[in-house]
Amino acid sequence: MPQLDVLLDGLTFPEGPRWHQNRLFFSDFFSHRVVAVDQSGVSETICEVPNQPSGLGWLPDGRMLVVSMLDRRLMRLDGDDLVEAADLSGLAPFTCNDMVVDAEGRAYVGNFGFDLFAGEEPCTTCLIRVDPDGTAKIVANDVFFPNGSVITPDGTTLIVGESRGQRLSAWEVSANGDLEKRRLWADLGQNIPDGICLDAEGCVWSADPHHNEVIRVREGGEVLQRVSTDRGAYACMLGGENRKTLFVCTSKHSGPEAAKQLSGRIEYCRVEVPGAGLP
Repeated sequence: MPQLDVLLDGLTFPEGPRWHQNRLFFSDFFSHRVVAVDQSGVSETICEVPNQPSGLGWLPDGRMLVVSMLDRRLMRLDGDDLVEAADLSGLAPFTCNDMVVDAEGRAYVGNFGFDLFAGEEPCTTCLIRVDPDGTAKIVANDVFFPNGSVITPDGTTLIVGESRGQRLSAWEVSANGDLEKRRLWADLGQNIPDGICLDAEGCVWSADPHHNEVIRVREGGEVLQRVSTDRGAYACMLGGENRKTLFVCTSKHSGPEAAKQLSGRIEYCRVEVPGAGLP
């Protein structure tokens, strides 16, 4: 079993890791920052997002998109200016969360659906697609806490981790970006998917914060590999040399108390199969 090493620590709550231009970009929730770190551990704050950053992605022209969680907006980094790309508050019933951006620049954004930290009764919610022109529409319903999302290399399949459903679901992506023919990609049993990434054999790595591990699973649900952590594993990304480094976002806490604990880390290990697809 691979052993994780620490690349960066002292974070509040790292999420949404993305490998881009030879660095790992991620959101640090409670410091309200998007951060990039290279493989030597040198980090840089890319921008600040007052209403808490989450999912990250890039438009075809290279501009970064950032989910602003608490005000339910999609933001775009134009030079040094963070500007609104779309207001999702009329579509997302509660806090926005993770996101994947396809090769056309269409962003698929999830949301909690209910007030998690206030103890509200869990309920299903929707997936929202934001087109490059800022047009937003609901493209899927009845999704139980949509979280990490990936798009296959051919651009035809979207896979989403439903944290409260303990499953990975898949949709066919039509030419215009609509989602069709939903299917169960994997029932994860006791495992709870949070952030996910895809490898070149078509398997998904899924972070599980409740069982302190990251699992590699093939379609149908067979778990092929497990990597243990000593704290919650909230997201993962394949990057580094040949995309064979598995980066894992870990933390001892996920709620507002994480802002004071600074137990968040970026950890990593080498794996055999490289990353593929988006993000």
